[in-house]
Amino acid sequence: MKLIRFGAAGKEKPGLQLDTEKRIDVSAFGEDYTENFFETDGLERLKKWLGKEQENCPEVSAETRLGPPTTRPSKLVCIGLNYAKHAEETGASLPAEPILFFKATSAIVGPNDDVIIPKNSTKTDWEVELGVVISKKTSYVEEKDAFDHIAGYVLHNDYSERAFQIERSGQWVKGKSCDTFAPLGPFMATKDEITDPHNLHLWLKVNGDMLQNSTTSDFVFNIPQVVSYISQFMTLLPGDIISTGTPFGVGMGFKPPRYLNPGDVVELGIDGLGSSKQTAKAYAGN
Repeated sequence: MKLIRFGAAGKEKPGLQLDTEKRIDVSAFGEDYTENFFETDGLERLKKWLGKEQENCPEVSAETRLGPPTTRPSKLVCIGLNYAKHAEETGASLPAEPILFFKATSAIVGPNDDVIIPKNSTKTDWEVELGVVISKKTSYVEEKDAFDHIAGYVLHNDYSERAFQIERSGQWVKGKSCDTFAPLGPFMATKDEITDPHNLHLWLKVNGDMLQNSTTSDFVFNIPQVVSYISQFMTLLPGDIISTGTPFGVGMGFKPPRYLNPGDVVELGIDGLGSSKQTAKAYAGN
């Protein structure tokens, strides 16, 4: 299944994208895609409900805004420098253990919402990433059992303000958590939809120029390794998202570096997980 949420920001309803690209409203199921939904075997319950009710589900217009495909998770945990060629372009050595950092969940927006260049930003950057959605409470899980704790996968653009992240001291979270810095979707694909998450093509364009073009086969640490590793330090809850790192081609890796300006258009995608598009806008607040 491909889970979507649609409608105005903050008022999204649950839906599904069918293989025909048709979108349907499953509000009548009575649940949004929350922590409790995943924890109570919601995917299987929804599948059974669809067997009886799918023909009665209203169609969702292709023009309707898509929100993040699941409700705000308790955590969005990211893996840094998890592609060998990306580590090389940044001048960093390969990490001996996964590098963990958080993005504030308030950064999460829909897949095609504008990305807002933060106030005082000079170095807003892009990062196409594969997100892993957790299906059940996960603590001290072994690698061999990790896939049993995965609900599905989602496209994520891990926007980063490099001056905030690197030049302002402290942890990376300051450069990762600005509003709109975590567009997710267009949908969450359940894990049965993705045959091999370790061999997915992922790409990103800025103003039509292909800047990131790689596959998840370049992972330093694979998905079972990162799920198991994170679970040694914290409990992952149903609906939590692990963003597994970005391949080479980020703005800070160019010589000279290349960063986003208002009006720039970022497009990205991953095999089996669709594509998204964000237009960069200048911060307009006080």
